[in-house]
Amino acid sequence: MPRSFLTTADWSQAELQALLDDARALKAEPRQSRLTGKTAAFVFFNPSLRTRTSFQVGFAQLGGTPVVLDAGGTWPLEFAEGAVMDGDAEEHAKEAARVLSAYVDLIGIRAFPKFQDWQAEREDPLLSAFVAHATVPIVNMETIVHPCQELAMLMALQDAHGEFARKKITLTWTYHPKPLNTAVMNSGLLATTKMGMDVTLLVPSEAYLLDPMFMEQGQRFAKENGSTLTVTTDVEAAYDGADAVYAKSWGRLDQIGLPMEERLTPPEFKRFIVDEAKMALTNDATFSHCLPMRRNVKVTDAVADSPRSLIIEEAENRLHVQKAVMSKLLGAL
Repeated sequence: MPRSFLTTADWSQAELQALLDDARALKAEPRQSRLTGKTAAFVFFNPSLRTRTSFQVGFAQLGGTPVVLDAGGTWPLEFAEGAVMDGDAEEHAKEAARVLSAYVDLIGIRAFPKFQDWQAEREDPLLSAFVAHATVPIVNMETIVHPCQELAMLMALQDAHGEFARKKITLTWTYHPKPLNTAVMNSGLLATTKMGMDVTLLVPSEAYLLDPMFMEQGQRFAKENGSTLTVTTDVEAAYDGADAVYAKSWGRLDQIGLPMEERLTPPEFKRFIVDEAKMALTNDATFSHCLPMRRNVKVTDAVADSPRSLIIEEAENRLHVQKAVMSKLLGAL
């Protein structure tokens, strides 16, 4: 099977650094002919702004032909093995992946979990089905992880701070009225520990811990790289001396499957907003968030608009790192 880009956990530190280095070369010279004659299908089972635009524009800038497929709600697809297809699904991923592979050289998949049965969804079944049956490389455009987003974050952090090793980053949960996907912070934890940063994960309570498989991978990567992964509910301790702060909201895994009114975030957790007082505890830290970002709910205007904010740089970097990933997968790097 061709190599795919599904999670940063599958790629070595040296390989990730090579992608970042190529992303900088692509930022300096955006339009190249690396992928002339190549085609890609970007399949969106969920809506997108940055992901859709950056993949489509990036593939075209390298000379290729992108095809965007809006599959959410219009293409009910079955992916379970042995499924009896007597419901809404008209097609199985077995056929869809192989047919697309006959048309294009690369497939991107964006498919969020439905947060109905986490024990099944934590296996990333739709993406896994495409990987199993496609004969071309697959790029994860966000499922239960979001590796391209975290490559963009790493690029922004490295540009701002230089070497990753032993830099302290605080990955903080922040308030949102509704429970959100854990994908970005899953990948944030994997990427920062993989690159040797000292990571502090700040959560409002242990109920908000990430899935054990990501926590365990993060601990292993930190140990392999001589760095640390600390989990805390102590806000001041988490911010104290941090070189970088990365914020994201997510829902409790133990509440998946419950009615939405039982999963809403307690209002007392609004105190986890990233504000000037918390940032004053840091080592003049940079701040970032993956976007979209609710201002004055997740982060104050003063922090988001400060000279130490990397939110726009990170968003722009999506274009550059994804071009590097696609180049690598298609043998153009």
